[in-house]
Amino acid sequence: MNARTEPAEAGPNAPARPPLVRELLLVAGLFLVYKLGRGLATGHTPEAFRNAHRVRDWERALRLPDEGTVQSLLLHGDALIRTANTYYAAVHFPATAALLVWLYLRRPAHYGWARRVLAAVTGAALVLHLLFPLAPPRMLGATGLIDTARVFGPSVYGPPSADQLSNQFAAMPSLHFGWALMLAVALIVATRSRLRWLWLLHPLVTLLVIVGTANHYWLDVLVAAALLGLALAVLRPSHRPRRAVAHRGPQARRRVAQRHRPELVGTGR
Repeated sequence: MNARTEPAEAGPNAPARPPLVRELLLVAGLFLVYKLGRGLATGHTPEAFRNAHRVRDWERALRLPDEGTVQSLLLHGDALIRTANTYYAAVHFPATAALLVWLYLRRPAHYGWARRVLAAVTGAALVLHLLFPLAPPRMLGATGLIDTARVFGPSVYGPPSADQLSNQFAAMPSLHFGWALMLAVALIVATRSRLRWLWLLHPLVTLLVIVGTANHYWLDVLVAAALLGLALAVLRPSHRPRRAVAHRGPQARRRVAQRHRPELVGTGR
């Protein structure tokens, strides 16, 4: 799925890229705040397990599928489950970083919008992580699920009591899914290839992986999608791509040109 379906935005009316150093500091700051914020939510083990039982009850009341159905599919082969564990561990951050780099270099008009949406979703998720600590399914014996990363590898987590790098009780909402879905949305909006809708395979695979490896509940995914939908409704792309003008008639193109160059009004040029 090649997103490079058209030339990078160029020309006198192309949107300017924001200063690189500023953007690097902003993105680095976003990741740092996210990591530090997750650390603030540690130490809530009893509450996290109580919330896990609540989530299980809510899912049964909503008649959502059992997460074990997905895990049983992945457990049909060692190679398949290891691939799922690797996808969970290795794709999340690099894919999001690659999206931002590509948008910055090739679609600067969409870069700022995508960064703001990701920041909004991440900030809202951090608040929920603090207010609603949640043990993932792999920690809850009542689910009957196994910790596939610990059993088959590779694993990115150590014992929760000794893990100083991540908050394992931050299951709700799933930023793995939220960021993956935003990646697909951004590439669909920023490109014009007929195949661009195939980018939706990334959040779909991510959904199967995070549920099948017992790292998230279905409700974690639904809440992440709701937060992203709200952010997208509030934060709209500010730039209308100029390539849309090329498909208009002569009169419409002339009106657009006159808005950018008022001295042409009435000249007939």
